[in-house]
Amino acid sequence: MSKVRVLVGTRKGAFILSADGKREKWDVSGPHFSGWEIYHLKGSPVDPNRIFASQSSGWFGQIIQRSDDGGKTWFQPGTPKGETSSPEDRMPKGESNKFVYDTSASSGKPLTTHQWYDGTQHPWEFKRVWHVEPSLTDPDLIYAGVEDAAIFRSQDGGMNWHELAGLRGHGTGPKWQPGAGGMCLHTILLDPSNPARMVIAISAAGAFRTDDGGNSWKPINRGLRSQFIPDPVAEVGHCVHHVAMHPSRPSVLFMQKHWDVMRSDDAGEQWKEVSGNLPTDFGFVIDVHAHQPETVYVIPIKSDSEHFVHDGKLRVYRSRTGGNEWEPLTKGLPQANCYVNVLRDAMAVDSMDQCGIYFGTTGGQVYGSADGGDSWFPIVRDLPAVLSVEVQSLP
Repeated sequence: MSKVRVLVGTRKGAFILSADGKREKWDVSGPHFSGWEIYHLKGSPVDPNRIFASQSSGWFGQIIQRSDDGGKTWFQPGTPKGETSSPEDRMPKGESNKFVYDTSASSGKPLTTHQWYDGTQHPWEFKRVWHVEPSLTDPDLIYAGVEDAAIFRSQDGGMNWHELAGLRGHGTGPKWQPGAGGMCLHTILLDPSNPARMVIAISAAGAFRTDDGGNSWKPINRGLRSQFIPDPVAEVGHCVHHVAMHPSRPSVLFMQKHWDVMRSDDAGEQWKEVSGNLPTDFGFVIDVHAHQPETVYVIPIKSDSEHFVHDGKLRVYRSRTGGNEWEPLTKGLPQANCYVNVLRDAMAVDSMDQCGIYFGTTGGQVYGSADGGDSWFPIVRDLPAVLSVEVQSLP
């Protein structure tokens, strides 16, 4: 029977939740890296034993950790294997975790600052890795989205990282703005039908696409409208919270924007709103059913000033029609006095025959559904605030 592994990043460590295909009894491992912010964990689709973790702290900075045994032990690529016991021992050493920025575009113009709407110049900073995205075909190839917004690639399992400079080299780069959470590159989607194509999203700049493996990029924001920026239909400047695709239809994209749920049927060339009958179209997370590419999930939040669920009720909304028509899914979820948030990387689906859906909250709960969202159960409660949830389906 197949197994499932749910990878949870929190404000104070990482947790690994494991179950068999029935998904009824769960083992909880953790906290790994106790006390550290773990912004994101993701497992390799090629090697079921390999997991990458983005580990950071205000004191020791940013580290990428790797496990080659399903999370039992961790190490920094480039250092001896084996989990260490103290934060001091987990400091980057030598060449491990070396992120190399390209400081100039192909035109030779420096890319060391960006300009805010008030005209002031601000230096580019490397603050943290928001998202790690392992290759669909190569266990040693991995991408990282960072703050300030840039994309990096490692071809040696996470030891050395080099910027795909064409993204920041796009003419709009110096004008990107930080969202409330920072100027982060938080979404990386790899096209399984075209290895040269990637879609990324930045808060607050918008979505971009490369068709040549990251050498050049184009904004894909036509159809987006944002009232809070100087030009509501600008080429860039939109606060995109998350983008999702189904691997069988990589040209169909779904977006949860700062306001509005959007859909594109042409790899982002044009977007249309599909918020439909949602109680509010503000939120952070969006995902697609593993086997039904027109079945989409969102979790609406009350507003951009009140980051908690609408009416104090935790409801996942599902559309079986690719948007516009949405139904609330409430069975097993608290429907009174609930004021949690669900962050942009905190929902994932498994690939079981009966698709499982998982999400984590800022209140430290991780919920699962083994029936496509019809009913929910708490896998674990009272963790630190959940930052990310990912799933590995195992043999």
